[in-house]
Amino acid sequence: MGFADQRFDVNLSILFTELPLLERPAAAAAAGFTAVELWWPWVDSPTPGRSRLDALHRAIEDAGVHLTGLNFYAGRLPGPDRGALSVPGEESERFRANIDVAAGFAHSLGCTALNALYGNRVDGVDPAEQDALALENLALAARAADQIGAMLLIEALNAPESPRYPLVSAPAAVDVVDQVNAATGLGNARFLMDLYHLARNGEDLPAVIDRYAGRTGHVQIADSPGRGAPGTGSLPLEDLLDRLRKAGYDGWVGLEYKTGDRPGTDAFDWLPR
Repeated sequence: MGFADQRFDVNLSILFTELPLLERPAAAAAAGFTAVELWWPWVDSPTPGRSRLDALHRAIEDAGVHLTGLNFYAGRLPGPDRGALSVPGEESERFRANIDVAAGFAHSLGCTALNALYGNRVDGVDPAEQDALALENLALAARAADQIGAMLLIEALNAPESPRYPLVSAPAAVDVVDQVNAATGLGNARFLMDLYHLARNGEDLPAVIDRYAGRTGHVQIADSPGRGAPGTGSLPLEDLLDRLRKAGYDGWVGLEYKTGDRPGTDAFDWLPR
């Protein structure tokens, strides 16, 4: 087993960013990938015009790659925001406006995984109020995902880099998964297991895998420390992915790492061919 036995997709919001967005799907295909994923590409708008949606749709189709995952609108990402759905007021409304747009775009490309970042805590707002708003919005998103045969992903981030984000452990994220499934009765909310974030939180990764592999809808990786490519840090990523396979996870593994000064085309030396 090992890296050669995994199904890797490349996140075009963190890799190939030296290229314009519409050129990245073709670059991923040229690098040998058959699948890609994306954060919400239009930070300035949860409801971009038809022409922008169609242009990205064509770029992905023309490149011959499959879109395996898409984030709902999450505010300024990359940037100071970590989601919008628990932020009262305008950001929550922007998230809601985005739900059908994101689901429709995903459906048009056969994408069946939609990631909903929870959002940061807001000064002066009761956390319980934010959590109630989050559950309401996540239920809306789960129902929209269900209508296109997709799952809703809930992700834990890491406290050092996202100190205001409340879901900074696997149990915290899975608890929200359970709440959403209980609220909707659909069972399509799943855990997004990002091994980099969990490692930065100091979690016991083999134990997390053993406990939550069956609840996991998608996996993302980067090495730690540094969030670089596999082999640049100290995580035993081959062993961890093997453990996931043995625990029953057979889905995609998203590459969500930083390349430093290297262009995306040179960022895959570690990957067996």
